[in-house]
Amino acid sequence: MTPELQPLIEALADILQSRGLRVVTAESCTGGGIASALTDVAGSSGWFECGFVTYSNEAKIRYLNVPPGIIEQHGAVSEETVRAMVIGAVNNSLGDVAVAVSGIAGPGGGSPEKPVGTVWFAWGNADHQLVECCHFPGNRQQVRALAVVHGIQGVCRFLAC
Repeated sequence: MTPELQPLIEALADILQSRGLRVVTAESCTGGGIASALTDVAGSSGWFECGFVTYSNEAKIRYLNVPPGIIEQHGAVSEETVRAMVIGAVNNSLGDVAVAVSGIAGPGGGSPEKPVGTVWFAWGNADHQLVECCHFPGNRQQVRALAVVHGIQGVCRFLAC
């Protein structure tokens, strides 16, 4: 875990525990990196529910109930998809709040509309989600690392840690 994540995750853990909430992750381009960072903290079993790593479109549809039409119309890397991922993660788990991430870490896969480094995030529950698109610089590892940090920061913002 990077040094900047330790205090952030501890603050998140405190707020989740004080409210009796559990967090769930729905990850694509980060490949489980957010779940891994959260569970690096001792005692995370008290507030971490589970993580879905849905790298393929088919996995997003099957495990998170993302409607196929959303992916067909907007693509996997889109506001609509990450919103649906949050809803699916909460509805298919015992979690109360979720973070979802889908992006293009590179080095290939980018387009003029969605260049490498484009990452969509959503945080929330089945009723309310916050969404954000970021464009991170760097190579594949750097984009993924920045996305992990930003994903965790967003959960804190959603819960107002």
